[in-house]
Amino acid sequence: MPARGSSVEAGERRQRWPALLARLLVLGAERYPPKIRRRLQTLNAMAYLIVITSTIYALIYAAKDVETYHWIVLVNLALAAVGLCVPLAHRLHELAGGGLILVCEPLALFALAAVLGRDAGIQLNLIVGAAAPFVILGLRRRALVGAVVVLCCGLHVAAWFLFPPGQALIAVEPDLVRQLYVSSAITTFGVTAALFYYAFHLAEAAEAETEALLRNILPDSVVERLRARSGEAVAESFAEASVLFADLKGFVPLSRRLGAERTVAMLNDLVRGFDGLAAQHGVEKIKTIGDCYMAVAGLPERTPDHASRLARFALAMRAAAEETGQRFGLDLHLRIGLASGPVMAGVIGAQKFTYDVWGNAVNLASRLEATGEPGRIHVSAAIREKLAAAFAFACRGDVLLKGVGPQRTWYLLGETGAASPIPGEAA
Repeated sequence: MPARGSSVEAGERRQRWPALLARLLVLGAERYPPKIRRRLQTLNAMAYLIVITSTIYALIYAAKDVETYHWIVLVNLALAAVGLCVPLAHRLHELAGGGLILVCEPLALFALAAVLGRDAGIQLNLIVGAAAPFVILGLRRRALVGAVVVLCCGLHVAAWFLFPPGQALIAVEPDLVRQLYVSSAITTFGVTAALFYYAFHLAEAAEAETEALLRNILPDSVVERLRARSGEAVAESFAEASVLFADLKGFVPLSRRLGAERTVAMLNDLVRGFDGLAAQHGVEKIKTIGDCYMAVAGLPERTPDHASRLARFALAMRAAAEETGQRFGLDLHLRIGLASGPVMAGVIGAQKFTYDVWGNAVNLASRLEATGEPGRIHVSAAIREKLAAAFAFACRGDVLLKGVGPQRTWYLLGETGAASPIPGEAA
């Protein structure tokens, strides 16, 4: 038992460290928007690195000879104090912490170069000033970033000419000079590499987010076409495809009764279920408008079995709606319309663009959904003809469809061999 207790305590301590680090990184940046907060978190990490390295250097010099190196010890301790103040400065302004580093760090490094001479390589750290301002200030403040880059470059070059070995304020042992140069070079390469890694990491993360967003809006093949031929219009005609429209019976009074929060939660649950089924059955979701769900099969990738895919999807949708209704204590019934025929599809709009489908089959599917009965799948004669061998249907008779005219329509009952959900009806 004691061994188990000690292992639990050790596990809890291991879990506390990442949480503590996360709190330290976000310190002072809590009130800012996510984009600025990410930049300030990176700045905090840089500040803590300054605190650690400056403190270590101060201790090393103090241990060697505190009287001889007292100026170096003091400068490093001052840099450590500046690093500790950075998170607190964020509370004043988003640029306050970064400005503190950009002012104090170059001046301190220049002062150390003056004390130790150029052979110590302290001025190498100023090369980091070519990358750090972009992370600290962002890309919007280009003039300020450029000024800091020029300042750091100027101080680096000036340190080389102004502080030759013979004019160092402190006579440093050759072995210590070599150690200082190596440590400065390592610090410069390490920090620069970390900054560039951060920049590329952000760029890749932004690209991945954009890619994921595009693939949520557009079909994968359309995204690939847009990436390969940016600016080119995406428009295609399809000789054969199947279209589905579905909506909930009595949605408006239902939403009034549920209220905004529960209505959104219910719709989110319902549409998530439909989206999962669409992926499972190889169906392309086009859009939702309120409680209306539109999907197609046979585009943008042409498939010969588009009608059967959409029929199975429609049958599964009814079961999904019943499950959502049970979870929310509601009696949900879908009206579904299916039609097949030639359609056109393409990407429409410059802002908030969408992949849309139009044509006679789209109009017919919409009318079939509008004139159907709750809980039933209302289909066109073309759908029934394509699927008669594998699915059971019930003839509804001739129905006058607005904008289309009289049409003989059918109700899809299920796959052949499955029990009909409507007793007494047959194909």
